[in-house]
Amino acid sequence: MPPTFGQHTFMTYQCGDRSGDRSAARFRGWEGWGSSACSATNAVSGARRARVTWATSPRPAEAPRGARNPGRRSRVTRARRLAGLAEAERGTRGSMDVDGSEQDPEMKEYSSVCVGREEDLKKSERMTAVVHDREVVIFYHKGEYHAMDIRCYHSGGPLHLGDIEDFDGRPCIVCPWHKYKITLATGEGLYQSINPRDPSAKPKWCSKGVKQRIHTVTVDNGNIYVTLSNEPFKCDSDFYATGNFKVIRSSF
Repeated sequence: MPPTFGQHTFMTYQCGDRSGDRSAARFRGWEGWGSSACSATNAVSGARRARVTWATSPRPAEAPRGARNPGRRSRVTRARRLAGLAEAERGTRGSMDVDGSEQDPEMKEYSSVCVGREEDLKKSERMTAVVHDREVVIFYHKGEYHAMDIRCYHSGGPLHLGDIEDFDGRPCIVCPWHKYKITLATGEGLYQSINPRDPSAKPKWCSKGVKQRIHTVTVDNGNIYVTLSNEPFKCDSDFYATGNFKVIRSSF
């Protein structure tokens, strides 16, 4: 009988005819396959002779409990690596244009967006739009187009509800909340100042510098396009344009 303790048992059956030509058929299995061995021996009785050879091999060393399986670890690592490659491929496809060229997310943010028709803007003289998640107001004043952040740099007032007036020879939008004056062309904040040492002097208009971010307006084939400003300097109106503030909706 083959050994059964601490070892695996393999059975080899070799069959041949009387002429000496052999055709070998091998059956390997665990030690519990005794019934299959008997069936195979009966099948080759008679015209053929059977010789059963028992071969034993030592049981492979078992890994300690709790130890990692290096084969399983390699499979898991490979699966994770393939998943990462697939995710990267999907991200690359999502950042490509229709023609297959890769599109820079920063360039996409500053691409032109159609906000309406030219005839509609000329009739209403102003309109609001959301350009790449930034709310802007577009003015048509004395034959010129202007666009800026919709909220006043001072306290987030709705500039699209303000009046346009000329101050120091420059057209300005006046915030309806606190009457702050902002030039349409440059976004400067204007104010009047006097010399405290000369009370009889007249107030002079002065500039605080650029406080409201100005955007570019273009007209093409009767359509109005707005391109967000990508100037690197910081404007006070950026706080209200990028914060979590309620979007103002109004029809003119």
